[in-house]
Formats: sequence, C-alpha cells, structure tokens
Amino acid sequence: PKCPTIHVAIVCAGYNASRDVVTLVKSVLFHRRNPLHFHFITDSIAQQILASLFTTWMVPAVRVNFYDADELKVSVSWIPNKHYSGIYGLMKLVLTKTLPSDLQRVIVLDTDITFATDIAELWAVFHKFKGQQVLGLVENQSDWYLGNLWKNHRPWPALGRGFNTGVILLLLDRLRKLKWEQMWRLTAERELMSMLSTSLADQDIFNAVIKQNPFLVYQLPCFWNVQLSDHTRSEKCYKDVSDLKVIHWNSPKKLRVKNKHVEFFRNLYLTFLEYDGNLLRRELFGCPSEADHNSENLQKTLSELDEDDPCYEFRRERFTVHRTHLYFLHYQYESADDSTDVTLVAQLSMDRLQMLEAICKHWEGPISLALYLSDAEAQQFLRYAQGSEVLMSRSNVGYHIVYKEGQFYPVNLLRNVAMKQVNTPYMFLSDIDFLPMYGLYEYLRKSVLQLDMANTKKALVVPAFETLRYRLSYPKSKAELLSQLDMGTLFTFRYHVWTKGHAPTNFAKWRTATTPYRVQWEPDFEPYVMVRRDSPEYDRRFVGFGWNKVAHVMELDAQEYEFVVLPNAYMIHMPHAPSFDITKFRSNKQYRVCLKTLKEEFQQNMSRRYGFAALKYMTAENNS
Repeated sequence: PKCPTIHVAIVCAGYNASRDVVTLVKSVLFHRRNPLHFHFITDSIAQQILASLFTTWMVPAVRVNFYDADELKVSVSWIPNKHYSGIYGLMKLVLTKTLPSDLQRVIVLDTDITFATDIAELWAVFHKFKGQQVLGLVENQSDWYLGNLWKNHRPWPALGRGFNTGVILLLLDRLRKLKWEQMWRLTAERELMSMLSTSLADQDIFNAVIKQNPFLVYQLPCFWNVQLSDHTRSEKCYKDVSDLKVIHWNSPKKLRVKNKHVEFFRNLYLTFLEYDGNLLRRELFGCPSEADHNSENLQKTLSELDEDDPCYEFRRERFTVHRTHLYFLHYQYESADDSTDVTLVAQLSMDRLQMLEAICKHWEGPISLALYLSDAEAQQFLRYAQGSEVLMSRSNVGYHIVYKEGQFYPVNLLRNVAMKQVNTPYMFLSDIDFLPMYGLYEYLRKSVLQLDMANTKKALVVPAFETLRYRLSYPKSKAELLSQLDMGTLFTFRYHVWTKGHAPTNFAKWRTATTPYRVQWEPDFEPYVMVRRDSPEYDRRFVGFGWNKVAHVMELDAQEYEFVVLPNAYMIHMPHAPSFDITKFRSNKQYRVCLKTLKEEFQQNMSRRYGFAALKYMTAENNS
C-alpha cells in the first residue's frame, strides 16, 4: 500500500530517558509522511509521562502502545550487565514475545537517536532482505569488538567490527519461526561462562548470535546509524550533509563527545530539541488519517462556538488541549508514615523562575509545579535547574511542563495540572510569587491533626502579606512580622488595590489570635488555603488575570467547606514586574467585559449545580 503504517519500538525507562525520547519522536514526526505506531517498552514512570504527553499532543495518524518493562525483567535479569543502561539495555532481546504476535516487522531505536530524513526510507529497506536475513544493522563504528583498545581488552565475539544495535530492523515473524528466544539464550549462556557479564548490554548478545549465524544479518549502509562515540570512525559514512540519515549519540557523554563534525550534529539535534512540538500536529499529506475520537469531539465543540462572539478567544481557551510533559526532571517522593503530609502547589512561567530557589529554601516538603513554557524555554529551564545546587538537592519537587499555545496564560489549567500530580493527602494552594514562612510545612501538618482535617471539610487560610521591597529581611516569627507591619515595610496583601480579596481573613483579629478561628465567605474572597487532595478543581474558563481564584473559593464555599484562619501562619508576596495579563486586563476594555460575562455564566452554572445554596452568590454580586 502507498501509506503503510510504520511500527517503531523503543525501550524507555525513567525521567531522563522519557525526556530524551521526545527529541527523537519530534525528529521522526518532522520528516514523516506515513502513519506511525510507536511501541514503548516502559517502566511505570515513563509510561505515566509518555501516555500523558501523547494524549495531550494529539498528533494525527500516530498510535501509541505501552508494554510493561517490569514484567520483562525476569526474562533478562539473569544476565550480568555492566552497561550504563542497566537491565533496560537488555530488553530488545525479548521483543519477539513482547510485541503483538501479528506484528511482522518493526524498527527498533535507542532513545539517543536523531532522524535527519523520513523514516519511511528506512522502512523500505525491509524489501531488500533476502534468504534468511531477519536483522538489519549498521556496522559498529568504533574498534571495540576488534579488542585492541587497551591491554587485556576482551570484548564479546563478533563478526569483524561487529554491529551497533542503536537502530535495528527486525523481521519479527521470521525471527519467531527461527526460535529466536532459544537462539539468543543459548548463546548468552555459553558466552557468559567465560565472559562473566555483558559490557554493551543487548549489543554483545546480538553480536555473539550473528558471529555464529552470519546469514541472519542484512548490513545497513552506515548513514542509517552514524555513531558519535569518542573513538568513532563515523566520518567514513558521509561525504556530504545530504548523506546523513540517522545520528546516534551513543556515548555516555552524549552531546559532549569529541568528533570533528560534532558542532554540526549538535545543531541538528538542538533544532529538534527546541522545535515547537505543536507544529507537528499537522495532518498527513497524501495519506488518510484514521478518525481520532478525541480530536473529532474537540472539533465538534469548537465548531459550536460563535466565532463572531467578541469573547470567542476566551471561550476557545477553555477547550484548548495543551501538550503536557509531567515530571520533566527526576522526582522522588517518600511518603510520610502519618497521614498529614502536604504538597505546595503553584504555577509559573519563565519570568518567575528566580522564585524557585527561594521557595525551596522556605518549604522543605513536597512541591508540585506547573510551568508554562515553549519548547525552547523548557530547555532553558532544564539548564537553569541543572545548574542550581538548591534545585538539584531536592528530589521531592515535581516539575510539569505545559507547553505554550494560544494567547492567554491558562492559569487555572496550570493549577489543575499541578494539583492532579499531588500524591499527599493535603495540598497548600499557593502562588509562585509568595514565600511561605519558615516552618509552614510542619505547622500545616500539625494543624491537620489539631483541626481533624481528615473527617471535616475545611479550608485552612494562611494570611497573606506583601512587601514593596526587593530585599526584605524575612520575618522569622509572627511578632517580627507584626513589627514590620507597624513600621510599614509590610502590608496586608492587596490592601491598597483590592481589599475585598483578603478582608474576610480579618487581619485585626489575626494580630492577637492564638487559636484558629472561623471566617465567613464574602464576595471576591480569594485566600490561600490548604485543603484535602480531593477538593474541587479550578474552573478553566478563567484565564490570564482576574477571577481565577475567586471562582475556586466560591466553589469551596458552595461545597460547604469551613474557612479557618491559622493564627501563627503567614506568607509574603514578593515584588516583581507586572505580568503581561494584568497589563492586558488594565488596558483592554474588551478583556474586562469578557471577564464579567464569564463570571456571570460561572455564577449561573453554580446555581444550577448547587441549587438554592448558590443563590447567595448572585445576590451578593448584585449588592457589591
């Protein structure tokens, strides 16, 4: 057929490999003209990250399946292996029994590969296999298997220079007939009697099998796997840039390898690393895409919106599917034994990155952050984080990238993304430009027990203050905070522009309070609160500036949450340049009109959902 689906298998485990594989996928999508079906052999981490990424990416004519690498460990864990990829580096050996039994052929790729051409060209090479050829491989481009790299260097047996398994064409149906499973096992058992372990994981075993059965291999031209390890002879593969097909960063040093053309290769790689993945959502040219129900439903919803409505862009934003990469950096959370643990939740864009280190110093507990970035900014963030001792010393911070799209800052979508990744029983819903007081994490955990949060519906209010000073000596206690308040270096939050937002907190009472006290909801109340993890999401219709938290607090009230102010808790808003969205809100009348319309619609929805109880929101609005 003119448009065959190309099947690609990739073993991918952990946070870093999940990040690397995205660049490979982008390079494949950029050049492709055919439907693609990716088969990922993953651990639970990579599956969570990639499943969410592909679901939100919504690329036409791409299907994805996942296979549980943990179930395959038993098939290869008996093989001692010294390679840096660990046990996952052996899993290509078991693809014949892992992939669907009716799948006849597949291209197998390492995660550190970049495509410089259409993968269909490689797929077409299957037609050149003759006789008993079942494996397509490129010759190894270093001297490793020649055994002359250092004194007493003893590699596994291989045919000549051996073959590199970063790119493999597998004829699965024929391999199964040849009893591949038995073949490689027997070879591995025999060789391990003298070799004791593999140095290059699956590659050593593939080569030992080929040494005994050379007829199995179809040798691919070397431009299908230009290997950039330190001792490579890869420049023999290409005279001209146009000869390049696939680049393989197969050294533990990755982009830092020594190679005379490495600058050129690095630039090609960086192009895809920073390429806007949304541009890859384009329909195939000349090949039909099979129907995708998610995108069809989305198109239907969008078509029902009135494009002449002056608030069309606002309404559309609510249904935009933003590509989302969860856990962009390594994450490790050891759950506390008791049931009081709490995660700080916040969202940010590139211009607030400098707040991260300060927040990490003020809050030692788990943190869940949604970052709104472009592909290029995500790489800047990665470099920033990896260069920060403070951030690198913390493994309990989950960084979730939501990729930029559309013209509004989707503040409530970001909050929801960060909230969904909370894995503690409680969450403290904060904003990135606030520094919590030192010790707030422990204080909130104690309050969980004190106020019986597990069995009651409460939102614990942390009173919010602000300073106009960029260099504030942060108060170490409530007494110190009160004296700064009296001296005028601190103020109650937004007191001079939007008193209503925090007035119900009752700061006058807080000054002398020693026990938690209850306050009533009032219109426009938007405190920062700690709630149970199962509390309602934020309403996505509110984007940019205005009403995004107010609506959420109103819904907490409608669900009969009690607002309880903590007498010894506080947080301080640090000064910064105004955001793009607040500027738009202030300067654009239409923006304010649309916000008012959305607010009214939200209140009508509330009265439908919560009935009589929600009437007070309508009347309060009319009186305010």
